[in-house]
Amino acid sequence: MVKLMATIIKDFDAKQPQPEPASPQEVLLHLMSANNMKQADLVGKIGSKGVVSEIVNGKRSISKAQGKILGEIFNVSPSVFM
Repeated sequence: MVKLMATIIKDFDAKQPQPEPASPQEVLLHLMSANNMKQADLVGKIGSKGVVSEIVNGKRSISKAQGKILGEIFNVSPSVFM
């Protein structure tokens, strides 16, 4: 009986749509919102006002160095920004 239930659950889970992984920009926007931060709070930490704006608006990728800084700011692994 337990094996049957396990098989049914496994089959059900396999048929469920998997969520798309969040982009680095989406992660950043979520963390900024959760921490009540604005773009201005990142200016000077990861770049100029223009650079921060481009990152937040998805026009520029987050560099490894910026990802490391963001990881420290939000207390998360820098890999979430890569």
